[in-house]
Amino acid sequence: MALRLSTATRNMMLGLEATIEAICAGSVQTLALVDGGESADTITRAAGSFVTDGFVGGHILKLFQATTGANDTALTGARVASVAALTLTLDTGIVDTAEAFGVNTVLAAAKGGCLKDIFKNGVLYIYSGSQPATADAAASGTQLVKITESSGAWVAGAEANGLEFDDESAGTLVKCADETWSGAGLDTGTAGWFRLCGNPADTPGLLSTTLPRIDGSIGTSGANLNMSSTSIVALATYTIDTFTFTLPLQYGA
Repeated sequence: MALRLSTATRNMMLGLEATIEAICAGSVQTLALVDGGESADTITRAAGSFVTDGFVGGHILKLFQATTGANDTALTGARVASVAALTLTLDTGIVDTAEAFGVNTVLAAAKGGCLKDIFKNGVLYIYSGSQPATADAAASGTQLVKITESSGAWVAGAEANGLEFDDESAGTLVKCADETWSGAGLDTGTAGWFRLCGNPADTPGLLSTTLPRIDGSIGTSGANLNMSSTSIVALATYTIDTFTFTLPLQYGA
């Protein structure tokens, strides 16, 4: 069966630009850029909370009016690896020059309109039977497994235990190598298809043209998602070792 994208997914990929979701200023929270050397670079603050301000892992950063102009360039486009109240952790080698934020320095974080961002912290459902004609349609079959990060509890609108993808390469997205995509069987049956849903939506079983979804077939080989066995048993744990999405090189003849 074909990999099917919902109307919302296609519309977002075609027209959604980056949206600012969090912002803070150095003059208020005493922020600083920290060069971690061989370790991860960070952005720290003495007061307030990055979490409360809405920063989350995977956000794309934009820095304005740093004291060292090269830091504006270096930080712009960088992704947040993880978030704590007083620390944003980045990759190694991002910060050009360690320094405190100036009085006019502003840090903003955005979520983009790419496929990776659309499905950031999402969830994957496995169903029995055949996939619906479109990803907008209500789910068919029985929901057999709900796949999250390390089988953790997932709540729509929250970051915890959501699924993520690694950076794109050669037109392909793959599941985050640092994550374990798994879940316990909710019922016993034969896996036939999956529905990957974005966050905050958690209504996979309903008809919708506004929710980002990707549907695909499941099999032991030659399917959109291959599993070692399609037999699902209630309460047993199932792990998705490989999940790949490749944008076609061309459309039509």
